[in-house]
Amino acid sequence: MKYEKKQNYSSRYSSTTQSYVNNLDDGCLMHIFSFLSPIPDRYNTALVCHRWLFLACHPRLWLRVDRTVKALAESGVFPSIEEAVVAARPGDTILIGAGGFHFASNIQINKQLCLIGGGDVPDDTTLVCSQGSDSALEFLSTCKLANLTVKAELGCCLLHRSGRLIIEDCNLQCESNPLDYLSYAIITTAGACEALPPSTAKRNGNSVSVSQTRIAGGAKAVLTSGTLALQRVRVIYARTSLLFWFDVVHQL
Repeated sequence: MKYEKKQNYSSRYSSTTQSYVNNLDDGCLMHIFSFLSPIPDRYNTALVCHRWLFLACHPRLWLRVDRTVKALAESGVFPSIEEAVVAARPGDTILIGAGGFHFASNIQINKQLCLIGGGDVPDDTTLVCSQGSDSALEFLSTCKLANLTVKAELGCCLLHRSGRLIIEDCNLQCESNPLDYLSYAIITTAGACEALPPSTAKRNGNSVSVSQTRIAGGAKAVLTSGTLALQRVRVIYARTSLLFWFDVVHQL
């Protein structure tokens, strides 16, 4: 009997709380959603109901890349990744549409951005870097990459110059060819921020953090030509692939 009372109370409390949240207007809810991290919190929020999906994916919170768009007919929607990066403000999240291929060649990112694939798995959203390009994406600021597949014919998938680069749940693939010894999934030329205190350097310094990411092709996964070094490498064997976790940070 005590259990039933507790269960009924919990059910009433849950439904009451939910009704209070849904009584908020769209502006208030959107403001609350803006404090959530894009992955996984805001992504999970969008799965609750149609209203929350609309608000969580509103252009005020996300910029979207849709390759089927021919012109800027809708605010916050862009036909290419490069145009979205140029229009984005520091701290923005760019949701890259799933399906087909998005071409990315030497796109330089010099502001804090989060780039997320719009599919269920990384293979649903593929960035292709053509031969002759140094990289698909070049990072000069703190950024996050998630749920994406990046393919490079020759060169590297990601070129890290400075800032903190976070790569989560991605596939990085260098195409097999006679010159694959020149190909790397990640190249970093960054140096350590030795002038900063250790706590500040860890928060704002140069580093690359990779987790739950599949890497294929190329001579090596990472090439470092600055003062950063590969550390804390961990590999987990999955049914269809190897998943890597590692950091590229200053060797103390």
